[in-house]
Amino acid sequence: MTLRELADRYETREFLECDPSRFMHEVEGRANQEAAAFIASSLSFGSRAQFMPRIRHLVHECAKRDVDAWVRTGAFERDMPCACADCFYRFYKVADINQFLKTYRRLMLEAGSLGDFVRAQSNADGARAVAAICSYFGASSGGIIPKDAKSACKRLCMFLRWMVRRDSPVDIGIWADFIDRRTLVMPLDTHVLHQSQNLGLLKSNAASFSAAKRLTAKLAETFPDDPLRGDFALFGLGIEQSSQPAHTPSP
Repeated sequence: MTLRELADRYETREFLECDPSRFMHEVEGRANQEAAAFIASSLSFGSRAQFMPRIRHLVHECAKRDVDAWVRTGAFERDMPCACADCFYRFYKVADINQFLKTYRRLMLEAGSLGDFVRAQSNADGARAVAAICSYFGASSGGIIPKDAKSACKRLCMFLRWMVRRDSPVDIGIWADFIDRRTLVMPLDTHVLHQSQNLGLLKSNAASFSAAKRLTAKLAETFPDDPLRGDFALFGLGIEQSSQPAHTPSP
């Protein structure tokens, strides 16, 4: 099966069922979609069975699906108090979530929205958008946002895919008018790294931002106008290989 066929098979509405991108589809309005997506992507690491309920708690139970207002008004302070040292998810405490949301709120009040901030800072470039978000949040996000764009920044790259790619049953494309999808960078983690090595798409042994950019360039050979369609192809390949004998798809 080719990479194109795998992308066609897995970029479907059914993809949302067990994916954190579902949360931006469960709220109404552009502002809430943006806020829900940013929070969901930022906490999407580790086991889905563990992080999906944590994201649902914030979006549905705490914010009552009015995520933009929950952050913008500071209402999160009630649910995620800064003095609480209880564990929220893995190595993040409730106080860490508070710090992250406090920084996010400050950005909202200064720039209008995260989208407005990215529009002003990115010059229509996805890689610049990642760097700008890292630079703003830096050390004031409780460690939830990378301090710079040297690491792969997988979750931010995934978030930008959600925001920029349009005409997709998964990605909502509400930033498509100011970020060129051809400049997006592939969300790269260890799992995708190993698949890319097996396919000869990447030689790097480290999941860095530079490696993610090289992988994106290789995927652009198959998907020149939309390289991150390859994200669905590589996801699909993982599913295929878990249930069938190993095979190498053609471009």
